[in-house]
Amino acid sequence: MTTPLLTAHLAHDTDLLALRRAGREIGRALGHEARGQVRLATALSEVGRAALALGPADVTIRLAHDVDRGRIEAEVVAAGPLAASGSTADGGVPAARRLVDELVLSPDGRSAVLVVALPASARTDAAALTALRRSVRQAHAADALDELRVQNAELLRTHDELLAQQEELRRLNAELEETNRGVVAMFHELSAELEETNSGVVALYAELDERGSQLSAANEAKSRFLRNVSHELRSPVNSIIGLGSLLQESALDGDQRQQVSFVRESAATLLTLVDELLELARAEAGHQDVVPAPIDLAELLAELRGTIQPLVRPGVDLAVGEPPTATLVSDRRLVARVLRNLLSNAAKFTETGSVRLTVRAGDDGTTVFTVTDTGLGVPTDQIDAIFEEFVQVPNHLQPSARGTGLGLPYSRRTAEALGGGLTARSTHGEGSEFTLVLPTLPAHEEPSSVAAPESPPARLGHVLVVDDDRAYGALVAGLLRDEAERVSVAHDARHAHALLNDSPADAVVLDVRMPGTDGVELLARLRDELGDLPAVLMSSGDQPADLHGATFVPKSTLDRATLRAALGRAGGPR
Repeated sequence: MTTPLLTAHLAHDTDLLALRRAGREIGRALGHEARGQVRLATALSEVGRAALALGPADVTIRLAHDVDRGRIEAEVVAAGPLAASGSTADGGVPAARRLVDELVLSPDGRSAVLVVALPASARTDAAALTALRRSVRQAHAADALDELRVQNAELLRTHDELLAQQEELRRLNAELEETNRGVVAMFHELSAELEETNSGVVALYAELDERGSQLSAANEAKSRFLRNVSHELRSPVNSIIGLGSLLQESALDGDQRQQVSFVRESAATLLTLVDELLELARAEAGHQDVVPAPIDLAELLAELRGTIQPLVRPGVDLAVGEPPTATLVSDRRLVARVLRNLLSNAAKFTETGSVRLTVRAGDDGTTVFTVTDTGLGVPTDQIDAIFEEFVQVPNHLQPSARGTGLGLPYSRRTAEALGGGLTARSTHGEGSEFTLVLPTLPAHEEPSSVAAPESPPARLGHVLVVDDDRAYGALVAGLLRDEAERVSVAHDARHAHALLNDSPADAVVLDVRMPGTDGVELLARLRDELGDLPAVLMSSGDQPADLHGATFVPKSTLDRATLRAALGRAGGPR
């Protein structure tokens, strides 16, 4: 629906002024603000001027309504194409297009429709439209002088607005410059602080690297100290155990036999502590030799059950589950040692209830061993501490159940050396659960050999024992006294050569670790001088890499039967 507001004919310049007045009045009456009124009036004036340049033109201004909006439509019909008449960036159709919401040219360019949307407050009822037509006719009929006065007033108002805007821009520019100076100053300050901080961080990293190197060196010194001290302690402890064994074989009364057994038990406990120190030092230094091979889990579990059962208190149930069908390839010696540590700990701290070992196949090809008990448990905040060396959790419920604080740290490091891990969870006063997860390792291939059946040797001839530890040398001599016709004891390589010069030996028993010339080097020299001499090497430490054809026996396991069997394997007299 459309409602005509004004129909005008443009023939002179005064008609353009009248059209401008009419456009401004329409904008005012329909609720446009002053700026909107000027935009509508100026757009009509620009298009009318372009049309008038082509000859007389007609203008129709109407009010149009759609379903959802109202608008002012002003149609200008010219004698020729409007776009070619006075249309520049600053005037004509292009200028008008920037002032209105929409400007549509006809295909031939002879007519243009200007569209301006109505404000929401516009009144378009019959009474308002009647009043609007009356005021538009009056404005259109006013003289040119009035229009000039109005335009001058508009120009002055616009000029004042521009001055105010320029003043505001100057003020904003001044504030922006001040802000920029502050930002630049802050940037320089922050840059200086950042550079200082970076210097401090670099210095801190350098200090941390130095401290890390110091800690690494201290840790290596500690491990070296533990290894050396452990080796040095094992020899006299082994001597005490062996001499105690000899004493028990002699004629003693009941009290003496019991006292000797106490000495042996104390020495065995001390030897266990020394062995734990040595194994921990090896694990920390990464010197554990892992020799993977298929493990018979059924045999291993049976062995553990027999070893741990004597340690379990009366009334405590020891349960060892059935092994899975999967095969585990790992180092049996190390696996057994870790599980024995876990089970002995569980037995030590469990007075009632049960100690259980279960084995299952893991989802990722691993084997999972779980040791659970109903013992004292560990407080949650101290779970991590039990895997630190020499840490013993305070135990008020069972003060007598104490350990060295080395078993669990060693067990975790050994599990990691085997490619797995050891974790724990516990509830204080209810029990603990330790989980050992081990992967299957590539099997270590060794040359196949058929072991010759062992048989104890017949009575030996002359046996030379060489050990710088006089007590342990006397112990070995005592073990051989009933097995050999003659036993000589030397305390170093020079002494050994002197005894051999006096009387050749039929077999030698050598300590590996001796000052000066050690047992391995001495044996090599004796082989060069005497040929294939039956020999046994013994030590409180590790087995040497090259035995030169000798049989090796750990001092901690040496007794009469072991020594006889070792000499038999070494090729001694039968």
